[in-house]
Amino acid sequence: MTPIVVASYNIHKGVGLDRRRDLDRIAEVIGEISPDVVGLQEVVRLSGAAHHDQAAYLAAALGMDLVMGETRAYGDGTYGNAVLTRLPVLGSLRVDLSQSAREPRGCLRVDLAVNGTAVHMFNCHLGLGLRERRKQLGLLAQFIGASAGLAGPRVLVGDFNEWHPGPITRRLRREFVSRMRLARRTHPSVFPLFALDRIYWDTELEGEEFHVHRSRLARIASDHLPVVARLRVRPGERPTPAWVTAGDLPPAE
Repeated sequence: MTPIVVASYNIHKGVGLDRRRDLDRIAEVIGEISPDVVGLQEVVRLSGAAHHDQAAYLAAALGMDLVMGETRAYGDGTYGNAVLTRLPVLGSLRVDLSQSAREPRGCLRVDLAVNGTAVHMFNCHLGLGLRERRKQLGLLAQFIGASAGLAGPRVLVGDFNEWHPGPITRRLRREFVSRMRLARRTHPSVFPLFALDRIYWDTELEGEEFHVHRSRLARIASDHLPVVARLRVRPGERPTPAWVTAGDLPPAE
């Protein structure tokens, strides 16, 4: 079985609790984790200086490949979720989770090759309103459920913005019944009270470890702490080609 380290991190546009925007600090926190793949939320991409494109800057600093899932315009650029990976990318797809006048939201799916197995990673950021999240949960369930026909297990990461256990937690625990499913508090980073950031995975993946990364630097680099899971992937059939993976799912909205 092949071990992989998966992480999720809301980088708060690179702004720390000291109100400084410092992408090198974010990169250092991710480097402390040394993930094979990490889902990032609240990522800005602007033109101009290299550090204005936060997704590309972090990918270059960490020597990782980038897949971006934009959710809305941001100045002269875009804003959304990103996946950085050291694993080969087979394909990707994004679905819109936005609700009426609320802030646009989305989920990015990236298909990764792990020693002959296709692993489908979903990275999402849900809204702040309860009714909004309930509707987004339905769209997310359709998007994730549609991947059931694809070969290979699924991993779901993100900032779910559920401040107390509720419908999001209950539904996702039914869908992903891995044993290591206890929520860990991640926000606010200096003294975490709420388990907003989660990682879920299929039972085909063996969970070895799940924890919150609580280094001194992580406590100030963003208002969220990263969550980390160490998983083991069973060898499988040849990964599904990217064109087949994308064609089997409904089109992005």
